[in-house]
Formats: sequence, structure tokens, C-alpha cells
Amino acid sequence: ENSALQVYGSDCEGDLACVCLLDTDAQPTEAEQEIWEQVDVVLKEARTVLDELRAYKGATQAIREAIQNPSDEGLQEQAWTAVLPLVGKLKTFYQFSQRLEAALHSLLRALTNETYSDPTQHLEREQALAKQFAEILHFTLCFDELKMTNPAIQNDFSYYRRTLSRMRMNNVPAEGESEVNNELANRISLFYADATPMLKTMSDGTTKFVSENKNLPIENTTDVLSTMASVCKVMLETPEYRSRFSREDTVSFCLRVMVGVIILYDYVHPVGAFARSSKIDMKGCIKVLRDQPPNSVEGLLNALRYTTKHLHDDSTAKTIKTMLQ
Repeated sequence: ENSALQVYGSDCEGDLACVCLLDTDAQPTEAEQEIWEQVDVVLKEARTVLDELRAYKGATQAIREAIQNPSDEGLQEQAWTAVLPLVGKLKTFYQFSQRLEAALHSLLRALTNETYSDPTQHLEREQALAKQFAEILHFTLCFDELKMTNPAIQNDFSYYRRTLSRMRMNNVPAEGESEVNNELANRISLFYADATPMLKTMSDGTTKFVSENKNLPIENTTDVLSTMASVCKVMLETPEYRSRFSREDTVSFCLRVMVGVIILYDYVHPVGAFARSSKIDMKGCIKVLRDQPPNSVEGLLNALRYTTKHLHDDSTAKTIKTMLQ
């Protein structure tokens, strides 16, 4: 059985799109090798980041006790000691988002250059890189789903900042200060204030890529994104492809990648993903999401509701708005 599924269908750009997203064995060609290795390092780190985020319990209890008993120095000390290592983790996650954005840029550069005449060719000939692109999006949505369900993150960080500024006012030397200076703390705060911080970073990163590469037709980027969305949708809605998914988590992988590329497309394309002229079949994609067990896709539907740019434009069909209510 060929692990790179061939998807035929009118939905795909051209009459053939090779589903590189599932071809776990796609080996980088010589031309891809250098970028592939750089991105591979980042993706290995991504797994560690997800494990650490899953294990992030927060210092909610210690903070609550410290706030309720402001004159108890012991409790203040306990809360501060509990928060410091957590802030170290939050800083690491934030810094990782910068490296992930750089990896995304490298992949976009490779998948949108003029080597091949259309996006389908890029995705077929550079399967190993296309797979990495999909993996970055999968990580991005996993990270944001975990972050959305963990209120301790913002709570811990704002307690850290409040305590730090109080220490400064009282001229108390704070060992946490070397960890995060004020400017970095502002950037980290902004990062976690977003409902979906990694998606925001990747969307801004894609927008930046397009604006920095003015000589590259914008379609080179948007067509790669819309082709990937089509491929995911066709695979998810066609029983004979779904039956070939060897693992159940392949479904959630495809769903996350589909939503990820829709959001990037919506940011980068002048009229966005929801307009009638969009190359993404939004009704079909939302229907695929709606057909899944409801509790499994709520986070992805929320990402479409709250992280897209053009959903509420007048040009968006009422049926699409209704489907996402």
C-alpha cells in the first residue's frame, strides 16, 4: 500500500493532489535536506513543549493563599518560590514560538518559490517539507487547545509581574528579575493574552513572510494553503480514504491541519477564506468539522470563530456564519 495517498477529486487544485501530510516515511530529497534537518530539530523540541504544557499545573493555590494573607511573609515566599520555575517555563514556550515562526518561514520559502509551476507540484515533489509544515500547524493547534483550557498560565504570570514590581518599589532584590526583564515580560504578557497565542504567531509570521517577499505572487502562498485545506477535507469526508487511516489520531491530525491552513489563508489572502471568491470550500470544511463527535472539535470551531480575520465581514455568506454559531 502506498503510504502517500493519492487523492483525486474536483476539489483539488489540478486533478491530483498527493497527500503528503500522512506520508510519515517521506524522505527529504537532497534539495530539501538542509531545511528539513533545521525544521526537524524544532519539531523534536515541539514535542517536549507539549509534554511540559500538558504537565503545567500552575501555582493557583499558593497564589490564592498569599493574596488572602498579605502580612504572612512565609506564604508570600511560598507563592514566589512556586511561581518562579513556572515563569521560566512560560518564557521558554514564548521563545520557542519565535523559533517555530522562523521554521515556518523556511518552509514557506521552499514551498512557494518558483521551482514548480503550481502548488500541487510543490506538495508532491517536496513531500517531506509539506509534512513538516502540517506538523507545525498540528503542534500550533494542540498548544493553543491546551493553553485555552489552562487559566493558571495568565494568572501565574500576572502574579509574577505584580510581585516583581512591588519588590522593585521596595528595593528588594529579586532573583527572578534576571529571568525576565521588563521588555521581555511585556512581550510574554501580550503573547499569553491572546486566546490562541501560537496561531496568532503563525498567522502574523505568514503575513510577514508575504509582505517581505513582495516579488513573490501572493497566490504562491495562498494556493499552497488552499490545496492543503482541500486535501485534508477530501481525505476526511471520503470513506475509502478514512478507512485507510491506520491510527485514530490521524483524523485529529488532519482536522487540526485543515483548520490551521484555513486560518493562515484568512490572514494572508486579501479577501480571506470566507468570501465567495475564496479557493477554500468553507462550507465543506465546516461540515467535516461538524460531522465529528462534538466534544472533540469544539476547540477547532472556536479557533475558526475567534482567530480568523474575515468571518464577520459583510462578504461572508450568512449560511457560513450560521454554521459557526
